[in-house]
Amino acid sequence: MLGYKDYLDELNKKTENTYPLVNPHSKSEIRQIPECTNEQMEDAILDAQEGFQKMKNLTSYKRSQILERVSEIVTDNKQLFAETISLESGKPIKFATGEVARTIETLKFSAIEARKLEGESIRLDAAPNGQGRDAYTIHQPIGVIGAITPFNFPLNLVVHKVGPAVAAGNSIIVKPAEKTPLSAILLMEAFIEAGLPKQAYIVITGDGPRLGKVLLNSELVKKITFTGSPTVGKLIKSQAGLKKVTLELGNNSALYVDKSQKDKLETIANQAVIGGFSYNGQVCISTQRIYLHEDIKEEFIQHFKDRVEKLVYGDPLDENTDLSGLIDEKSQSRILEWINEAQQAGAEVITGGSPKENTIVPTVLLNVPQQAKVSCEEIFGPVVIINTVKNGEEALKEMNNSQYGLNAGVFTSDLSQALTFGHELDVGQVLINDVPTLRFDHMPYGGRKNSGYGHEGVKYAIKEMTNLKMISLNHKF
Repeated sequence: MLGYKDYLDELNKKTENTYPLVNPHSKSEIRQIPECTNEQMEDAILDAQEGFQKMKNLTSYKRSQILERVSEIVTDNKQLFAETISLESGKPIKFATGEVARTIETLKFSAIEARKLEGESIRLDAAPNGQGRDAYTIHQPIGVIGAITPFNFPLNLVVHKVGPAVAAGNSIIVKPAEKTPLSAILLMEAFIEAGLPKQAYIVITGDGPRLGKVLLNSELVKKITFTGSPTVGKLIKSQAGLKKVTLELGNNSALYVDKSQKDKLETIANQAVIGGFSYNGQVCISTQRIYLHEDIKEEFIQHFKDRVEKLVYGDPLDENTDLSGLIDEKSQSRILEWINEAQQAGAEVITGGSPKENTIVPTVLLNVPQQAKVSCEEIFGPVVIINTVKNGEEALKEMNNSQYGLNAGVFTSDLSQALTFGHELDVGQVLINDVPTLRFDHMPYGGRKNSGYGHEGVKYAIKEMTNLKMISLNHKF
């Protein structure tokens, strides 16, 4: 039977310190979590190196079988996984259930891609002296991977690192967010039950900066894959040396709604509310900035406001709950400060703007100056800003006026305009006739500017977790 208690007890034997894991919504203590030592991380790296020796000798067929079996185990235990996500992150259960469903799909995609990791043949005789040689490339696993994961998707953002690592034949050490370690451990137990060598997937709990430094300093760790803030991501990249690095960082996703959508405004508004307020806006591609053509402003805002005010705050385990407590009090205080700053700069609060228990009442701000933090920074909370523009050209300029560049969305019936936005938006993913809060787990996923470095998405992550080697055979020798 899957569980996390035994593993945490095992970690506890080697450390004297623990910290309380707290439910963000109820503020009740879940349990004490081991504050693992640097020595425990160093031992984990040595164990993972042994795990890698086993992994690289597994056939792609066997790795695929393990991943497929894990997807079945997660499916069989989907309620346990969903409730664990909700318990430790405060995520409403309907969104936690959706995260589990995505995790199952990510595992299935990983199983498929494990069998498809192929090189290519190279015509060396295309060069003047290449005659008589056949050449081809292969992808080889790189070794031990260090993964540092965030609180907001404590299962699926872990499996986006573990699935490709296993598919490629690597071992992996996961340092989950201090606030959400349980889901990563449950996933580890599912992998072990599915037949993965025990040393191939290890979870170490505790302080991120301290333990992350051990991963960075180890010559045995060949890649760091990190999801979190741009500040930490830049620090990791500056200290990683010749390690491979993938960084999924911040964003303030923008959406433009063109006047051509006048007959679809209620539908778009409903989608944008989901995009802006799912899991209290604590999503890196949350719809944060909406730009409206001035001709549709009044109608869209009314639809949007009406839908926002119907969102239900309550117990995360209640299926009717849309919003629950923010991850911590620090986030609540920061968001309120940013709202007040925007108001002082001339923004109008259409709805919300006040605290409610452990969260913020869903907030919509109108006419927000670009320099206000709710516009130019990542709010990571239940706040959406709406500004109007005269045309698509102005919208494009405003959307690109950002330090971030992960996802952006555009609703338009004008094909030329859609293609222009697709080519000119300085982001990693452009969603035409969709909100930017959209990710399919097999698509390439990576940001520009301060939004990241490298790509996730199963196939693309696998390539970044391998070394490319060329082999040439001189058959005329």
